[in-house]
Amino acid sequence: MVVGLTGGIGSGKTTIAKLFEILNCAVFYSDNVAKELYFDETIKKSVIKLLGKESYLSDKQINKEHISSKIFSDQSLLIQLNNIIHPEVIKTFKDFKIKHAGKIVIKETALLFEAKLEFEVDKIILIVANNDLRIQRVINRDNLSRDETIKKLNSQLPQEEKISKSNFVIYNDETEFVITQALKIYNQLKNA
Repeated sequence: MVVGLTGGIGSGKTTIAKLFEILNCAVFYSDNVAKELYFDETIKKSVIKLLGKESYLSDKQINKEHISSKIFSDQSLLIQLNNIIHPEVIKTFKDFKIKHAGKIVIKETALLFEAKLEFEVDKIILIVANNDLRIQRVINRDNLSRDETIKKLNSQLPQEEKISKSNFVIYNDETEFVITQALKIYNQLKNA
């Protein structure tokens, strides 16, 4: 079974993914794979052509600030960048899925709905939190300004829209224990 685990920026996807990993699920971290793919020679050339050579600080480090400033102020650039990176992430995931056949495979990805990947998973878990909390988490984690964080948040589909498309919702807003919620979902998935 393949389960999509998604949520907007600052919702706590990675934290919840680690809980499922502890429960012996095979977790595919799409964002981490995407970051690694930036250094594939073909992809690197395409990124430089799209966003400029300033997109790379070195052979091992992308210029997140430059890339973010471009894609979060121009929706067409975001779409074009996704079209460069996402097909390769999908290929890598197919190999991961084969390697972990027989396990619950969790595909952790921020852009499940935005990249139209919801049809490639059997179930969807959505992580939600109120926007003020998400904004504060991102500011603290990424050392971004409030305006930069809100731009990123606004580039994703609203949580309300995602809720109606999801099989399970975990509320990561400090009002309910996320471990209890994750365990309940895990047991339902295991017994499905």
